[in-house]
Amino acid sequence: AVVSTQSTGGLEDLDRHLIKAVLAEFLGTFLLILFCVGSANSRVLAALGSEFAPLYYLVISLAFGLGIGTIVHICSTASGGNVNPAVSIALLLDARISVIRALLYIIFQFAGGFAGAGVLYGLGNHQNITVDIAGANSYDPDMLNGAQAFFLEAFGTMFLVLTILASIQEKRKDTKSYMTPLAIGISILIMHIFLIPYTNCAINPVRGTVWNIITGIATDQFWVFLFGPIVGGIVAVPMFNIIFA
Repeated sequence: AVVSTQSTGGLEDLDRHLIKAVLAEFLGTFLLILFCVGSANSRVLAALGSEFAPLYYLVISLAFGLGIGTIVHICSTASGGNVNPAVSIALLLDARISVIRALLYIIFQFAGGFAGAGVLYGLGNHQNITVDIAGANSYDPDMLNGAQAFFLEAFGTMFLVLTILASIQEKRKDTKSYMTPLAIGISILIMHIFLIPYTNCAINPVRGTVWNIITGIATDQFWVFLFGPIVGGIVAVPMFNIIFA
């Protein structure tokens, strides 16, 4: 997700402001995985019977939407609050951040994600759990094939990035500071309500991979959740500039 940080690239990025920015991306993504994926992994919620599935989906959607919107608001001054490699790549293509900044953001986002997943795994004593661990991204092959799951993840991320680009465009500079994180959070909430029954909704390469890896349940579906969101973010940039800008 994201409030844009304008940058033209190069040496001006190699300063203390960039250090603050990458630390913000690390901590923001750490919190995203710890709190949001942690909410999806709640054994109380996950143990509810199928008749409570709509409630489970709604609670998790609210946790991700409100949680990520809040994280974006916290990080926005320091880094723009990307906390998502697909968003950083989209902002790079839209000439809003530099190559150096985008690469460092992505590295620190994955580092923060793995740190958050590691802490979450340790807090839950998951090594002692014999039942399935909740919160991972996957799809049922009897319900979807790989191409369909890839499209859904790309589509969900495209919707998120379109929301971000619309929220940060210069014509809306008079918008209250909290409105951009709120719009981002609402878009994430909507996509989770839509996608949880299909893919458990990643729309973020970090969210879609690190928990699966840390818990040892990554499968050949891994690539859908790594590259689907990136493709969706890339598609959103020319779509926004041609149609919506």
